[in-house]
Amino acid sequence: MTDTYEIVIDKIETSRVTSTDFDNLAFGKTFTDHMLECTWRDGKWETTHIKPYGPIMVEPSCKVFHYGQAIFEGMKAFKDAKGDIFLFRPEDNWKRFNESAKRLAMPEVPKEVFVEGLKTLVGLDKEWVRYGEGLSLYLRPFMIGSENGVAAAPSTEYKFMIVMSPAFAYYKGDVRVKIASDFSRAADGGVGYAKAAGNYAASFYPNNLALDEGYQQIIWTDAASHEYLEEAGTMNIFVRIGDKLLTAPNNDRILNGVTRRSIIQLAIDAGVEFEERRVSVQEVNDAAKNGTLKEIFGTGTAAVIVPIKGYKHKEFVHELPTIDDSYATKFKEDLKDIQYNRAEDRHGWRVNL
Repeated sequence: MTDTYEIVIDKIETSRVTSTDFDNLAFGKTFTDHMLECTWRDGKWETTHIKPYGPIMVEPSCKVFHYGQAIFEGMKAFKDAKGDIFLFRPEDNWKRFNESAKRLAMPEVPKEVFVEGLKTLVGLDKEWVRYGEGLSLYLRPFMIGSENGVAAAPSTEYKFMIVMSPAFAYYKGDVRVKIASDFSRAADGGVGYAKAAGNYAASFYPNNLALDEGYQQIIWTDAASHEYLEEAGTMNIFVRIGDKLLTAPNNDRILNGVTRRSIIQLAIDAGVEFEERRVSVQEVNDAAKNGTLKEIFGTGTAAVIVPIKGYKHKEFVHELPTIDDSYATKFKEDLKDIQYNRAEDRHGWRVNL
């Protein structure tokens, strides 16, 4: 597409940014003035359009409703004290998006459409990117099978879109979790590593059961035995035993999180003892009982890092200690300093708009 790529822009007449209450944002409820749309039809991507944010017209027979071909990414744009705007590791999200697309038999999205389209869209709605601690612009690229028809086969048409939402904190208040011993998030050979919409839909029911017990999220375990930690709700999971930081290795059940990879690199940079290996529930419970379990925290784009205050596994309930040298606190601040251009970007993660 490189030689012929173009973006057609239809600008909104009056922006809604001045009437938006940035001090009272609910995550993912308010959207910017514009959105991006590009259609794949007859084996090729058509012209990219940026248009006013609003409803899209689809028929009841649209295949995404019947066979679930839907994937997405979660990203953020940040503004520094000088007013410059940055994306964080956008090419990593683009590559992972296409890994998800391949797994769901969907066409890969060209870099021009994804990355350059994203830059253009953020630049157009740059007034929605606010400077301030915790403020960002959440970016949601997604793709759906948009062909009409209910035959059980991959769609022959697809719609790639990007919408954007000004964001503050994702989780508020203390977070306690229940470690899964019955339900599973993903199975071997499945789509757990993809950001497929169905992965999240399948988690809602067991998470509702956890909420009924007073727990905000679930730590998922492996489907075969429920003996090993895998993910924490919508986040990757880290455990600190003593001064050693542990996280589960990537596999076809676990999302290859961009924030996860960033935290691993920051831990290595800081000289923290780190292991990427299977972590058993028994190991965590034993550490809790002997006093060496210092931290559990989740990582993800929306939440960044969420410390877990306590957990329940079957009948065992444990509250995590409050510590002064928290890895979660340190690495969250280190990562935010890079994202908000307050610290050196040693790994080339920031992309200036």
